[in-house]
Amino acid sequence: MSIQIPRGTQDILPGEVEKWQFIEKKAKDICRRYLYKEIRTPIFEHTELFQRSVGDTTDIVQKEMYTFEDRGGRSLTLRPEGTAAVVRSYAENKMYGQAVQPVKLYYFGPMFRYERPQAGRFRQFVQFGVEAIGSDDPAIDAEVISLAMELYREVGLKKLRLVINSLGDSSSRKAHRDALVAHFQPRIGEFCSDCQQRLETNPLRILDCKRDRDHELMKSAPSILDYLNEESRHYFETVKKHLSDMNIEFVVDSTLVRGLDYYNHTAFEIMSEAEGFGAITTLCGGGRYNGLVQDVGGPDQPGIGFALSIERLLSALDAEGVALPHETTVDCYIIALGDSAMEYTVPLLQELRRAGLSAEKDYMGRKMKAQFKAAERVNAKYVLIIGEEELEKGTAVIKNLQTGEQENVSLDNIVEILNRG
Repeated sequence: MSIQIPRGTQDILPGEVEKWQFIEKKAKDICRRYLYKEIRTPIFEHTELFQRSVGDTTDIVQKEMYTFEDRGGRSLTLRPEGTAAVVRSYAENKMYGQAVQPVKLYYFGPMFRYERPQAGRFRQFVQFGVEAIGSDDPAIDAEVISLAMELYREVGLKKLRLVINSLGDSSSRKAHRDALVAHFQPRIGEFCSDCQQRLETNPLRILDCKRDRDHELMKSAPSILDYLNEESRHYFETVKKHLSDMNIEFVVDSTLVRGLDYYNHTAFEIMSEAEGFGAITTLCGGGRYNGLVQDVGGPDQPGIGFALSIERLLSALDAEGVALPHETTVDCYIIALGDSAMEYTVPLLQELRRAGLSAEKDYMGRKMKAQFKAAERVNAKYVLIIGEEELEKGTAVIKNLQTGEQENVSLDNIVEILNRG
């Protein structure tokens, strides 16, 4: 029986992987412009990190984490999201003491969640995310949102919807929590078992329930915006003003709560409005997480960030019919005719590659016509033809496959000629 790929994972093959490379390159260039530096954290962490940061009552911790016990009896978890690990690293490596503040970081990497695979959603998926830690200036909230929007814009997406909300500070959330309990408690028996549990542990997350989203009490639930104190209200208004000043369109949705417990103040999602994209439209989500650094053992430092799925981004590009540029070319394809010529091309190929040129030769013992076909398949700019007669003369025939022009050249000048293009 053949061994197949695990459910919820995918092989990214040549021809497709170039799209990923294009997005990664674009994201890294945007981060360079915004002065965000790359950070790389382990793929697995102590389970406690996610229990304390993501939240015991979240679906991620309760249902979706890949958790295992190592040979030392320690509970470890494949990371389900990137923020907790970055914040742990920030605290552990005392990055709050760096001269340049806030600390602005970005990451790429695989994440793991055990959930039902569907279009654009996998059990192993790749996230790009940014974190800005150390500042509670509303302008950094707007900057983080603008960075995400800029990435989508620069890869060619147009049908986007930015949704924002404020979850307020601790006192605002407490007042809202009490109002939610009073609202849902008389009829909580009509809701799913998860929501019944959330009423006691985190009633705000009832608003994020997918199963009971159409219940009439959802539509009439108290809005967090009605319970913001003056400080939280001013903070949110300032974030909105900054976004407007940057000509970034947004919609305020008071039901947006996000699925993780560490969020407060600003929360946002970017959604695709492309026809045929699917029922789940969220491309990116993020928000402010003041208090998270302290929760994982560091000092009390504010932070904000977002994460987006590369798979979801690629699905949105497909839905909008956006083709990414990923055509590759080979500088030179060497066609060797005869044993001596084939032997000569081995070190010549190495010389071309060391000179920074992309080069290839035939390894299948094909005839000259078939080698030309192979050169065309790899999109070679030039073909270098070396036979026994050319080798004796110290020359080769170079042919431009785009124009059809060809000429005899000295083998001593091959690198220089190819570099001239």
